[in-house]
Amino acid sequence: QSYCHRLQHDMYFLTSTSRLNEQAVDKIVLQLNRVYPQILTNEEAEKFRNPKASLHTRLSDLLKHLQKKGDRHCQEFYRALQINAEQLFNDLPSRKILKIPDPTEIDTDKEQYMLNDRGPVFFLACFSVAAGLALFWYCCNSETQVIGRARRILGFSPIIIGRHVRNICMLYLEDISRN
Repeated sequence: QSYCHRLQHDMYFLTSTSRLNEQAVDKIVLQLNRVYPQILTNEEAEKFRNPKASLHTRLSDLLKHLQKKGDRHCQEFYRALQINAEQLFNDLPSRKILKIPDPTEIDTDKEQYMLNDRGPVFFLACFSVAAGLALFWYCCNSETQVIGRARRILGFSPIIIGRHVRNICMLYLEDISRN
């Protein structure tokens, strides 16, 4: 949906009473006048900021003017509206239509949350339990003949911090190679 069609759809909502106040309209007009590329010329900006005309008339004229200029101008209006009146921008009818989800579409954010809602501590706990069970099975299996060596290595497990890891692994490998 083009920005011109969206603006046409939102026109009644924007021009209805007390949606936009004088200050917000002036800020939007000034931003459209000062943004690059310049959307409104100085004369047009003065015309749409004229306090002698009613706010409803100025806003209606501004929206019609932007629709005649094209899609880029309407897009810049929406950007200015978002910056200067964010709550109103979020309440636009065209924004609500864009936010309605397709019932056949999978919500990946929700699915991702459902898969990862337990956090890293849960993962570490599960991994530790699995590693502990594997180690227990390996050490207690009667078919393995390295129970004594494994127990020696496991006896040193509290020491395995930093530089000690290399030394312990080397001792274990030397012991295995001798036998």
